Parts: sequence; structure tokens; C-alpha cells
Amino acid sequence: MAKQLGEIGFGYRPRARYACNPARSRGRLFSEPESPTRTPFQRDRDRIIHSTAFRRLKHKTQVFIAHEGDHYRTRLTHTIEVAQIARALARALRCDEDLAEAVALVHDFGHTPFGHTGEDALNEKMAAWGGFDHNAQSLRVVTRLERRYAEFDGLNLTWEALEGLVKHNGPLLDANGRSLAGDVPKSILDYCERQDLELDRYASLEAQCAAIADDIAYNTHDIDDGLRAGLLTLDMLEEVQLPASILKATRRRYPNLDDVRTGHELMRRQITIMVEDVIRTATARLAMLQPRRVADIHNAPTAIVAFSDELAPAERELKAFLYKNIYRHDEVMRVRAGAEQIVLELFDAYFADPNEMPEGWHEGLDHALDRVRARHVADFIAGMTDTYAIKEHQRLFDHTPELG
Repeated sequence: MAKQLGEIGFGYRPRARYACNPARSRGRLFSEPESPTRTPFQRDRDRIIHSTAFRRLKHKTQVFIAHEGDHYRTRLTHTIEVAQIARALARALRCDEDLAEAVALVHDFGHTPFGHTGEDALNEKMAAWGGFDHNAQSLRVVTRLERRYAEFDGLNLTWEALEGLVKHNGPLLDANGRSLAGDVPKSILDYCERQDLELDRYASLEAQCAAIADDIAYNTHDIDDGLRAGLLTLDMLEEVQLPASILKATRRRYPNLDDVRTGHELMRRQITIMVEDVIRTATARLAMLQPRRVADIHNAPTAIVAFSDELAPAERELKAFLYKNIYRHDEVMRVRAGAEQIVLELFDAYFADPNEMPEGWHEGLDHALDRVRARHVADFIAGMTDTYAIKEHQRLFDHTPELG
């Protein structure tokens, strides 16, 4: 195996012809002079890192409420881990590392406070006005809500970065323009009228690297957080194919290793197995497809960057295990119920009286249409950190659920 992976290559190699070439970027919605020192994709990455939305990820929940402990992952630490894995994959597959990193760094910008709980609550409140989708919200953040530049709203990212953000999990429409999985959010369709992101085609190889890096990161690190929180034990993981095989090999080699170090050994070995499997699978698919340009990746009949047929069932089993034993654990569900109450009640309070929102958010909403007011309130709440949402609820209500 080591020889095979060495042949694939982890060192520097020239960019492949099927990779996104920053010198041939499709550009930005608003034209800007090029930088003499950075490629367009490097500028995208830098703009993302320096944005307000990126800093907010520090205090947004991944699975556990942030104040439960300093060692649990937040959206920010998760994002950094995803970016590292995405760059490793992009390097091995000879595509643009900077673009892969940029898509990885921006992929969670639209997440609400309290993770998917907050998203579900906002989606419920926004049901009459197009719903709420974190991926569509990420696009709103980088094209409208970030206000850092004199000449335009948003970050004015390249077409390739925006395409990767919107389609990193695959096409949203089929060749006939029909939705592939539920209605495409209106904000995405509206933006595509200004700049067509080609929703019926696969995203770049770089975006696909970012997408699967997200799966690898949370499949592994949620185990780490679950062990730390006491929701999981190593014995429980022996019932799940992938971690069980790793634990068996680890204990055979290190029979006296303590549980903490055994857990860390599990984490790093699982990441390695998944990353190497993806590289082998993607390399084989590239060899079959023989792409000679970026368009060949966009027009491919399936995703290129994926788990193998052998690993994919084990990865799905692991996801199901984590869903049952962590995401739906009684204690996590108790916290989720309180977090949901906070978001629902904040929405009602701001919708009833927009002046409860700070300056810069409430102006002009007193007589606005309900759909305009509702979307504005959703934008405000979605941008909150967990800690700010709790403080706002404490300001507006006599009793705030205890999330600790």
C-alpha cells in the first residue's frame, strides 16, 4: 500500500489539466484589478479568513454547547480541520490547494447558533417565506451580508469559490432543470440569475475535496468529542466495523496503552484510512475518465472524489452509529430542546418588534413586507454565536433555558 500511495504522490507536482487554474478563473461578479502577489484563489481564502463570519465560527456549536468545555470542537476548529484534509487531498490529486482550502473554510458560514438545531428552528419559522437552508445562507453571507468593501456587498469571491460553496455536495438540478433533492432555495436561484453557477453540473475537483474532507473530519472528530463527553466508550465502538478494525490493530500492537491514547490512535488512523481510500478511489476514477480540462470534471456522470465501494458502507454505518449515540443522545436532545426554544423565541421577538435588533439591522423594517422582515430577522439570528444568542434571550425574556 505504501508503494501505491507513493506512486500517487504527496509531494509537489505540476497542476493537472483538469484542475482549476487561477490564471483562467471565470472572475468575480464585480470586476477588480488582479493582485501582483496573490492568485485569485489565494485572495478568496484570505478574504474568507478575515471576514466577520469566519471569526464568529469560534463561538458556534459543532455538536456540544461551547461552554461545556474548552476541548470540544466548535465550527471554527472543525473548519480548520476540514481545510487541512481538503488541502491534503487536493495536493495528492494535483488540483489547486488554495481553492480547495477556500471552499473548506467557507462551507459552514451559513450555520446558525446551536448547529442544526438552530437551522431547524429557523426553517420552521421561515416556512411561509422560502424556508432556511444553511448552504443558501452561506451564499447570502459571502454575496450580501458581509459589508467590508466600499464598492460592493459581500466578499466578491471568484466564480469557482462560489460554485464550490453552492455545489460541493453535488448538482442541485438535473439536465432538465428539475430539482434533485427538494426545492432549490430561492436565494441560490436569484443569485444564479446574476451569475450562473451551473447548478446542473458537478462542482470542481477542489470543491469535491472540501466536501469529502468535511465527512472525514466530523466522522472522526465527533467520536473524539463523544468519548470526551462520556457519550461513547471504546467498547461501544467495537460494534462498528471501521473503528472496531482500527481498535483491534491498535490493541494488538500496544496491549498496555491507556484508553485516552488509544482513542487518539483511533482518530489519526481513521483519518489516514479514509484519506488514503479517497485518494486511491479518485485516482482510479480520473484514470477512467481521462479528463483533459476542468469542464470534463463538471460534465462527469458522477462525483470523482468519493469513498471506495469497500469503505462507503462502513462510512455509512459509522454515520448511523454517531447519529443514534451522539446526535440523538438523551442529554444532547435535552440541550437541543432548550436551544430550539431560544431561537424560536428570539425570532418571534424580533419579528414582532424589529427595533429590538441593534442599529444597522432594524432600520426600515417597521412597515416592510412580512417576507422582507422575516428574512432580515433570519439573517440576524443566523449570524449569532451561541453565546450572543443566549445573552439576547436573557435580555428579552425572564427565563432562559439552561444549556449546560
